[in-house]
Amino acid sequence: MHILFVADPLEHFKIYKDTTFAMMRELQRRGHVLAACGPQDLSWQRGGVVQARVRHIELTGDAAQWFVEKPGQDGCVDLKDFDAVLMRKDPPFDSEYFYATHLLEQAEREGARVFNKPRALRDHPEKLSILEFPDLIGPTLVTRNAEEIARFHAEHRDIILKPLDGMGGMGIFRVRADGLNLGSITETLNAHGARSVMVQKFLPEIAEGDKRVLIIGGRAVPYCLARIPQGDEVRGNLAAGGKGVARPLSVRDQAIAMALGPTLMARGLLLAGVDVIGDSVTEINVTSPTCFQEIHQQTGTDVAALYVDALEALLRREQEERRAERSANR
Repeated sequence: MHILFVADPLEHFKIYKDTTFAMMRELQRRGHVLAACGPQDLSWQRGGVVQARVRHIELTGDAAQWFVEKPGQDGCVDLKDFDAVLMRKDPPFDSEYFYATHLLEQAEREGARVFNKPRALRDHPEKLSILEFPDLIGPTLVTRNAEEIARFHAEHRDIILKPLDGMGGMGIFRVRADGLNLGSITETLNAHGARSVMVQKFLPEIAEGDKRVLIIGGRAVPYCLARIPQGDEVRGNLAAGGKGVARPLSVRDQAIAMALGPTLMARGLLLAGVDVIGDSVTEINVTSPTCFQEIHQQTGTDVAALYVDALEALLRREQEERRAERSANR
């Protein structure tokens, strides 16, 4: 198969931990052909189809110079000519990301196969998508209103505040029972009422880790990565210095995955990363979920292979359905 990755610049990859790199490596191992571009390389013109200026690459196995470009093969390619387009651009989910999903959705109308589906990416903002599943989450408030935040704090006494567009633990604050700096933190995050904020009851189980439960093709990977805060840090995110420890899924983790998996898959989310603290879902990550390599290194479970298995099976099934449809129409 010919696979296009829409991703951040390849030169910025940290391949010792990068999940997109793990996907590429497994795809190449199976004989698939790789290409890459960024969202800025997508274009469409009336009378034509969505194209991308791509780089055809081959992985070298060398840690320093980890890929080479195939000479003479770069240029504009129709997205519909790829067997699959994998959208792996990291957040933030800003206006340009939003516009890229519309170009990718147009490419779908032209026959491209895009994963995760562009519409599903737009419909599942990673913080707000949990609101659809209130039975799986802890006490949560989304508001711009400082008075509502103060009332939430008065009720729960120990709370977490975070921006809706953050990633990697960016902009997360904890306010304890004394309410110290609650007003200042609220003003910083809500920009004096101009921006919405998510507020959640602090879950002491964070000391045991903020678990990343990966769901591939509607089914959970059997191990999660518990990202454990270090020192006085409240955030478990690896980007914030958390320590990643792979663990088997608990009974509750499995129940959460079974509740979410079929719904996410039906919406075109081949891969999702569900964040769980204790028994509560805190986020559902769909843009570019990570932790493949950490789980593989610690448990031997090759998550990238599970992902490529699911991708190949889905593409085969869709090809068979199209053949059956063409036969029925003859």
